[in-house]
Amino acid sequence: MRAVIMHAPGDVRVENVDRPAIVEPTDAVIRLTAACICGSDLWPYRGIERLRRPTRMGHEYLGVVDEIGADVRDLAVGDLVVGSFVASDNTCEICEAGYQSRCVHQVMMGSIGTQADYARIPLADGTLVKVPGEPTPAQARSLLAASDVLGTGWFAAVAAEAGPGRTVAVVGDGAVGLLGILAARRLGAERIIAMSRHADRQALARRFGATDIVEERGEAGVQRIKELTGGYGAHSTIEAVGTQEAMEQAIHVTRPGGHVGFVGVSHGVQLDGLDLFFSSVHLHGGPAPVRRFLPELIDLIMTDQIDPGVVFDLELPIEDAAEGYRAMDERRATKVLLTV
Repeated sequence: MRAVIMHAPGDVRVENVDRPAIVEPTDAVIRLTAACICGSDLWPYRGIERLRRPTRMGHEYLGVVDEIGADVRDLAVGDLVVGSFVASDNTCEICEAGYQSRCVHQVMMGSIGTQADYARIPLADGTLVKVPGEPTPAQARSLLAASDVLGTGWFAAVAAEAGPGRTVAVVGDGAVGLLGILAARRLGAERIIAMSRHADRQALARRFGATDIVEERGEAGVQRIKELTGGYGAHSTIEAVGTQEAMEQAIHVTRPGGHVGFVGVSHGVQLDGLDLFFSSVHLHGGPAPVRRFLPELIDLIMTDQIDPGVVFDLELPIEDAAEGYRAMDERRATKVLLTV
């Protein structure tokens, strides 16, 4: 079968590898119907995360169950399924508390690779959610987004306590930030301020529910959001980048007593203790427990209440995965869908 493999920064290839097989009785093997490239895949592509060996890529997936292990009870061959980028048993105390991404038996799907024809899904009963009915092409794109970027944006908005009467600031205009806007709007936020300098992403931000656009960065960006909020700052802020600048921006645009939901994978972020102390903000984030939200998100998608799939602005066959990585690295694409 075909699989996307990164050999070194900037070196992405599609190669033939062995088809996965059941390893544990709780496994399932799915045939991918679509895959995609995540912004977090760019960290190793840019050399910011170290690659120790050629690595299978991908952690987002929509597919059909092709084979199940002997202990899988809730799934059947032929089911269309979506799962989180973290496999979880969905039964341990951490999972039951709603943090399946930190399950005591977690398996990061990035260690398996889902930019491929087939993928083995560990802990299948706890990880995969069956899709009811037959999705339209638009719904299928949205279901793929639910596997990570929609669920991550949703968690960011929940962690930031976005809701009625609140002003939400969003730092980061990639797929997660944009879908955090969609989530904040669905959660009832009154005002949503998107920090973006790119016209195409600004347009999508407004489509998802942004009421204001701020192009300034640094102290100028902080002051602009303070101006828009009567000098107070945002009640809720989504940080969807993972850099020092983004985290500082998020904390500083949030009013005292406000909440920051951070879901950008942190790289080199160090917080000044005194600055954090006097900011008086709540910080909550980390790897999004996508599995917590999947049933609700699937229902919203299949009833056409949300259309997150429009975040995919470039579609390529899996053989052209290297071009997809280049397009996202060069910001010519927000998010790339790979047809399988």
